[in-house]
Amino acid sequence: MSVMLSRLTLACALALTIAPPVPAQQPRYPDTRKADQVDVYHGVAIADPYRWLEDTDSPETQQWIAAQNAVTNAYLAGIPQRDTIRARLTGLWNYPRHGVPVREGNRYFYTENTGLQNQSVLYVQEGMQAPRRVLLDPNILSADGTESLVNWVPSPDGRTLAYAISSGGSDWREVRVRDVASRRDLADTVRWVKFSSISWTRDNRGFFYSRYEPDSGDALTRVVRNHRLYYHRVGTPQSRDELIFEQADQPEWLVIGDVTHDGQYLLMHIYEGSDPSNRVYLIDLGNPRRPVLNNPVVRLLDRADAEYTVVGNIGPVFVVRTDRDAPRKRIVGIDLNIPREAAWMTLVPQGAEAIESARLIGGNLVLTVLQDARSSVRIYEPTRRLASDPRRATASRQRPTEAIETVMTRSPFQLARELELPTMGTVFTVSGKPDDPEMFYDFTSFLYPRTVFRHDMRRDESTTFRTPELRFDPSLYETKQVFFTSKDGTRVPMFITARKGITLDGSHPTLLYGYGGFNVSELPSFSVRNLGWLEMGGVYALANIRGGGEYGRDWHSAARFDKRQNAFDDFIAAAEYLVAERYTSPQKLAVTGGSNGGLLVGVVVNQRPELFGAAIPVVGVMDMLRFHKFTIGGAWVSDYGSPEDPEQFRTLRAYSPLHNIRPGTRYPATLVITADHDDRVVPGHSFKYAAALQAAQAGPAPVLIRIETRAGHGAGTPTSKLIEESTDRLAFLVRELGMQPSLAR
Repeated sequence: MSVMLSRLTLACALALTIAPPVPAQQPRYPDTRKADQVDVYHGVAIADPYRWLEDTDSPETQQWIAAQNAVTNAYLAGIPQRDTIRARLTGLWNYPRHGVPVREGNRYFYTENTGLQNQSVLYVQEGMQAPRRVLLDPNILSADGTESLVNWVPSPDGRTLAYAISSGGSDWREVRVRDVASRRDLADTVRWVKFSSISWTRDNRGFFYSRYEPDSGDALTRVVRNHRLYYHRVGTPQSRDELIFEQADQPEWLVIGDVTHDGQYLLMHIYEGSDPSNRVYLIDLGNPRRPVLNNPVVRLLDRADAEYTVVGNIGPVFVVRTDRDAPRKRIVGIDLNIPREAAWMTLVPQGAEAIESARLIGGNLVLTVLQDARSSVRIYEPTRRLASDPRRATASRQRPTEAIETVMTRSPFQLARELELPTMGTVFTVSGKPDDPEMFYDFTSFLYPRTVFRHDMRRDESTTFRTPELRFDPSLYETKQVFFTSKDGTRVPMFITARKGITLDGSHPTLLYGYGGFNVSELPSFSVRNLGWLEMGGVYALANIRGGGEYGRDWHSAARFDKRQNAFDDFIAAAEYLVAERYTSPQKLAVTGGSNGGLLVGVVVNQRPELFGAAIPVVGVMDMLRFHKFTIGGAWVSDYGSPEDPEQFRTLRAYSPLHNIRPGTRYPATLVITADHDDRVVPGHSFKYAAALQAAQAGPAPVLIRIETRAGHGAGTPTSKLIEESTDRLAFLVRELGMQPSLAR
């Protein structure tokens, strides 16, 4: 990777000096009406005076949004450094960004953003050496860039593209179909799609997708139930789509369909909410060239007692990544003819590190594992010497070649090699198929922009497919991984990125980020916003707290339900470490996180307000007593528990950010961020939280809310909006942490 920074650019980069914080003066907040709303939970009366703010589209709420944005905009406009920050972030953002290619037929498909385009453009090229051409440019779909391409899947022959569009950041998708050669859309339009894959049958005639039925309620807030799997034949109206699977007596289940590479089976991964434990059902489609959709459903794994992800198959043997009896996961082979657990073959046993992903590529298993929250890519080969023993094949339905291949999948795989990665960082995406001689993967880290590599499986060589170049010198900075001890003695990792050679004197403005939930692993990644923060002299820290998947199922389970406080204790301990090690001081320490991470910020600010100088909760889950009453919120019961349960209610009430704000408390400066089209965590969470915090604040620090329009939970946000929001976040921190950016000379 070539990353150059000219002396002129360096001279114009933001530097900072530390000055005493500007004396704060609380803004004059809009009056927020308090209603006499009281609910009784298990005999406990709970006031909810801002319930009316849950109705985002009511005239009163719209007036409140406009008034709050006016206060926030006036505050931000008064920060002298804001324009300088925006200009620098715009320059940093202006670099090419590429997606990982997917090959179908003889065509390669991938995305690219030249820098400041609002949305990435989808390209196609005929072979690796052929010139590329634009296949789909979502930037022309709307004037403001809020129509985004959120999913795209070429047909197996590479001639047709099914793609999904999101409007205004919503989770709702509209699927369309495009002819690749002519770049023209066909008449097909598939609506009411949400939480869905797109998976083609091998005959190239149609695809499976998941959707909800149309409803007369508010599409952005209504509870969604009865997820169903359908099949759409290209060239037919959606009204003729064939219902493949539904479970009417289980309205909370989610079903994701996927056709195996050989076209033989339709796999259905079925989830109960957000719990990673799942079921696996399948349909034998018969002849892949003439699939039979109405064949019986086989309930291969029907206990939901562990996580099961089918990596691929060779004949009737399925290669499965699972944490069944292996909290850090293992790879097993399950023969459809002998599916009982006693007959499973362990292909790759559980190791010291958690297996994050697995793919069958070029006859090998490619695993991404996590070593203390950083990626390692390992290639495993089958022990082929066992393939010559036909006695081990159960070939009642197999051709002779399939019998031999089945033996291979019922024999252990052995580690052949490990890819050499550029530095300590993350591989998020690996692309390739069981019969491909090549694979593509990306790599990124805090100081290493996402770079795409092509790996020749036969030669065992990796070469760069696309390398970004930016106007930033990463050699001036460094990332260290440290470990701190949480309240209960647990050892927790944290990444700290800062300018090289900083003096640990407690003076450095520091931004601490965390998530800690839903088995999500927070790994080193590249952020233009964070580059701007580093250039201004800030320190950036990412804490890998419990609730995530960095160390497998046990790490996740350690912060679920009544153990949720462990995640909050970990995050507080991370903040205390940064202060104790003299990176920063409480008045210079800011915390941020989004979604479940917004909940995290709200909780720790309530529990330790004196520990932080500023807080930026983004699209946070703030009302833990009503989260399940909107959109997909009911699915989160698998991590949080349910307020309908008396014991779980007590746990949720004890930490719910909205319900633990204490009037008369000096809270740190807070910038709440949400969006009016967020239909994952509805904006009512942030509206009620901001109103309550403004009313309770006893100190001089401001409590502001920034409400983005025509935006959602984050995915597909236009570049222009990303730059504006990032500018406002950094400008807020500059003022509230007492930073004085200036142009270096």
